[in-house]
Amino acid sequence: MRHTTALSRLTRCGLFAVCLMAFSTAQAQWATVDWTIAETLLAIDAPVSSVAQQSDYHQWVGEPRIPESATDMGLRTQPNFELLAQVPPEQTLISPMFAGLTPRLERIAPVTSFALYSPGTDTWEEMQALTRQLGELTERQPQAEELINDTQALMASLRKSRPLSQSEIAPLLMIQFMDARHVRVFGDNSLYNAVLEQLDLPNAWDQTTNAWGFALVGVEALARYPEATLVIIDPLPAGVEEQLSKSGLWQHLPSVKNDRIVRLPPVWSFGALPSAQRFARELTTALDASAVVNAPSTD
Repeated sequence: MRHTTALSRLTRCGLFAVCLMAFSTAQAQWATVDWTIAETLLAIDAPVSSVAQQSDYHQWVGEPRIPESATDMGLRTQPNFELLAQVPPEQTLISPMFAGLTPRLERIAPVTSFALYSPGTDTWEEMQALTRQLGELTERQPQAEELINDTQALMASLRKSRPLSQSEIAPLLMIQFMDARHVRVFGDNSLYNAVLEQLDLPNAWDQTTNAWGFALVGVEALARYPEATLVIIDPLPAGVEEQLSKSGLWQHLPSVKNDRIVRLPPVWSFGALPSAQRFARELTTALDASAVVNAPSTD
């Protein structure tokens, strides 16, 4: 009888432990100061407890939206450690650019770093690898594979449904304004260029870029590409739009004079697959609407 009672207790304890482990996994929450990690976690439905600088995330990244249940831990470079410590996450996830925060973050919860936009790597492959890594960490492997498959299917669909052939589309210069006289131009190793490659669209920028896939140049550098269509990605810094309307330098660019401009809503230029999907949709919609063709310059 005693053996039966003991066995029964052990069985109950074992079941309790299993249930506790399952509950713990289900309730595991992840915090991050990195928006690229944040958008990917949200896209694979991983539970997120805290994301840094949320108002700016919604301005620069846009989607997926951060749930109201997730706290805002403050600036990405200077998070509110005290707030984070009130409800410690399972782990805090960062990218190498935030490595300096590791010692203080580790006092609250374990820290794991994920790299993206590494020099010498294929950006498209690296975005998929990041998705799988986060899926494995958060036990959302099926959702991660679904995100990868959905992204690949979207690119194939947009590529096939494009009304204009590649030769009919002017080369694209993808830019973000830093101020009225300086822009980031995106080329090799950038998310935007990776999407262009998936869509079989030409990138006009043929100069070197940094590890993040862009070159910081003066607006006058755009004049070297008179046949290009300018793709302006929002947001514009305050006052820039008004300054451009009065800028002779800007107004005399061949692409501006010939109205070869499309403007897109914010898409995180340093993002992963969710941003790639968003950029692909916004770009193809804008190009289709403007019917931009590779016509000879009238200059």
